Amino acid sequence: VNVLEPAGLVQSDWQPALVCEAPSPRIESVAWGKEQEFSHAVGLALFDYMRKSYSQGFVVSLSGGADSSAVSCLVAIGLRLAILELGEDAVRERLSHIDLPADSSEWMKKLLACVYQASDNSGDATELSARELATSLGADYQSWVVAPLVKGYTEMVSGGIGREMSWQHDDIALQNIQARVRSPGIWMLTNIRNALLLATSNRSEAAVGYATMDGDTSGGLSPVGG
Repeated sequence: VNVLEPAGLVQSDWQPALVCEAPSPRIESVAWGKEQEFSHAVGLALFDYMRKSYSQGFVVSLSGGADSSAVSCLVAIGLRLAILELGEDAVRERLSHIDLPADSSEWMKKLLACVYQASDNSGDATELSARELATSLGADYQSWVVAPLVKGYTEMVSGGIGREMSWQHDDIALQNIQARVRSPGIWMLTNIRNALLLATSNRSEAAVGYATMDGDTSGGLSPVGG
């Protein structure tokens, strides 16, 4: 949306005219809302960063919640818009450092890996949401169980402080270790794939500190974190 104020007029004298121009003749839009602007801009940014950094794609720790789901969708939006704008051959040329499959419908599996990491407090509904979203996007999907890692850290620290940790007395610490324990494995997969790890903490969480450092803030890029 491009809104320009006519010269010589004060705010109360005019009604802004919305010029809803699509980014190219190939993309038609009746009206651009903030969601459309955001998804197009960040989708382009992710595609461009992948191209310029010569990375092999992206990895997301997909919880099944809104933030990680949005981040995963932005990767898919970026690729789909690139194909629509440039065509498959031009996209393949721009991503020539990646060995893309012959069938473009398989590209997302190459360019995006989504991992659900279950603890003892994870439910079937979130795993189902994560799996169905990743499948619908065409991404590579994996499901890991991190409960033994959480238990190992909890027992280690309990031994160090001389008492058994409990949710009644150690709620924040136990919540945070569940988030943090997911970070090393997802970083390892990212390194193996020579990819970019995307953080999933959103902007409002980051602004007020309602996020787990080294948990959902882990990543090289933060698409919804501002």
